[in-house]
Amino acid sequence: MDREADYLGRYRSISNKLKKRFLKKPNVAEGSEQFGLLAKAFQHEECPQYAAFCCLAQARCEHTLANAAGEAQSLTVAARSFITAEFSNQDLGCASFEEHLGAAISCYGHAIRVHTENKQTALAATLCIELGNTLKRLKRPDQAVGYFQKAAQLQYQSPLACLSAMKEVSSCKLDTKDYEGALSVLTEMTFIAQDKGTVNGKALGAYSEVLATCEVSRVLLLMLLQPSPQKMRPEHAETLEKYAWQSTEDNTPDFLTDDLFLLLQSLVLACHSKDIDSLRKLQVDLWSLLTAEQNQLIHLIIQDFSR
Repeated sequence: MDREADYLGRYRSISNKLKKRFLKKPNVAEGSEQFGLLAKAFQHEECPQYAAFCCLAQARCEHTLANAAGEAQSLTVAARSFITAEFSNQDLGCASFEEHLGAAISCYGHAIRVHTENKQTALAATLCIELGNTLKRLKRPDQAVGYFQKAAQLQYQSPLACLSAMKEVSSCKLDTKDYEGALSVLTEMTFIAQDKGTVNGKALGAYSEVLATCEVSRVLLLMLLQPSPQKMRPEHAETLEKYAWQSTEDNTPDFLTDDLFLLLQSLVLACHSKDIDSLRKLQVDLWSLLTAEQNQLIHLIIQDFSR
């Protein structure tokens, strides 16, 4: 930071101009603009935490002016600045109480509330997803899951956007080893995709990919959890029935390739017979057909049966 520049003095000067005086109304719009310029100066000096405080002051000015859009924008910039400061502290290995992260979460929450109150659910959902992704980068999936869930709720009228947010919820639950929770979310995603994206039982467009991902992950989670028949939900039992070798009907879903379906069938059989060697061979065959999360689930299944 430039030592000759009196940034603190500028902040105090702007704040003093906004104080109420007898028979004199403060120029709040001018104060908001000046706080914005000071925030940019702090950003230029690579002091994001100070820039964030200026943005918070600007947000208060916009709130006074009843400019909800300007208030939400200033809060969002403040949140992102605090996040930048948090990552900078972590990169430098600085000891902290993660106060920048706490301030960022508070700013995001306030901005989300402002957007929600003004019926701007798409913008509110976007900020929820942005905060969720940031928390995942900071290895906090347990905190991120709540924001992805809120994003899904806000986007319930946009099925694909809702499903995308729910996919992040399931990923966070897998990261926190909440396998039953992940299975429940994936099952709910399947119901939504079938309801919104199928015609005469045939999946359409992007819904086909969603159904395929959910189907494979659900089968793998069921093999990992190994629920007893008495405790298994009817929809889960119905899913596993499709992969039973005893079935004489062609149960291949239209959203899965024949090769993938047969490999999953073999996987289910190997799990039921606890054939570790076959599972290891199937892991190799399935590796290129699955996502990283799904391959990790197969690894956990083999690890569990090897004990």
